[in-house]
Amino acid sequence: MSLGAETNRPRLSRRLRRGAYLLPSLFTIGNVLLGFYALKCGLDGDFQRAALMVFVAAVTDSLDGRIARMTGTETEFGKEFDSLADVITFGVTPALLAYLWGIRDLAPRAWLVPLFYVVATASRLARFNVQVKTIDSRYFVGLPAPAAAGAICSLLFFAPDPAWRDWLQALMVVSLLLIGALMVSTFRYYAFKKLDLRRRWSYRAALPLALIVVVVFYLPQATFLAITVLYTLSAPVGFLWNKLPRRRPATAPVPGSPPPPGATIPQSPLPEDPPSSPRQEGGRS
Repeated sequence: MSLGAETNRPRLSRRLRRGAYLLPSLFTIGNVLLGFYALKCGLDGDFQRAALMVFVAAVTDSLDGRIARMTGTETEFGKEFDSLADVITFGVTPALLAYLWGIRDLAPRAWLVPLFYVVATASRLARFNVQVKTIDSRYFVGLPAPAAAGAICSLLFFAPDPAWRDWLQALMVVSLLLIGALMVSTFRYYAFKKLDLRRRWSYRAALPLALIVVVVFYLPQATFLAITVLYTLSAPVGFLWNKLPRRRPATAPVPGSPPPPGATIPQSPLPEDPPSSPRQEGGRS
């Protein structure tokens, strides 16, 4: 092997390493691109396509973190860049889409409701960056920003024209307030980070996956709405379920253990004296 080939090998490895560090940032840039294009679609009145762009951005946002962990290229810059991109794509974009969709027709100050959602998204992401090393990685504290944006955009995808149902505008206002509050709450949502896509899956998983694909193909609006609503309500419902009082099964007392306080101790009857013989009664003869 020549000396030139030996010197070129470290240079090639350094270039590949730099490319690995840039790969997660490229997905983050794609996240911002999709969010900005969704805003453009909303200004053009195409809210269904705008909602689809936000859905794709949510998938892209999950990939950049996985790629960074798989390649070992997690950096503080990448974490902050991802959070700023999420504020735009999953905070500003859904709020403005909801405002353009029909909230602006409700009242002159209706823009305060989307503003509340944006502030809640920024607060949620800031708290995540602070607590990322102190919480259980299996769960999110508060509703994640991509899931919150998916829940808002699922309503837009389900009913892109608000004129056919007046009550949908009120439902959108309630959704913005409720989902914004869930983002800054302390409810724990499952993170799906422990889901290993590289391991082997049983062939039995093909049938439910095929069923999901068929349902999404024929009923995409209802499917996306049902999935986002179920995930949004999963943590509050689980919290309330765990707070319900339950009967504890009665356990038999352990022999030799002291009785519980307040329990009555049954008195055992005294043993009777044995019957005396005639000799004992009359004494010696």
